[in-house]
Amino acid sequence: MALTLSYFAWVRERMGGADEAVALPDDVRTVADLIAWLAARDDRGGLAFAEPARIRAAVDGQMVGPDAIIVGVAEIALFPPVTGG
Repeated sequence: MALTLSYFAWVRERMGGADEAVALPDDVRTVADLIAWLAARDDRGGLAFAEPARIRAAVDGQMVGPDAIIVGVAEIALFPPVTGG
């Protein structure tokens, strides 16, 4: 089953699109693993995820940290920190 990745703000711009369906390697088990895999996958990912600490994630609609397990989830949203007034 494919996992849907959604990208927002400058992550979307650097990845060249708003979302994609991927099949993850078996060793990608956490958000941090996912970000590292995306960064190593190609030049776009390398640019978008060069600073993993700046990336926030929501897994199936819930904000999570980098150690969150992603095995079996349907959607992951990746975005920069959000500020507002």
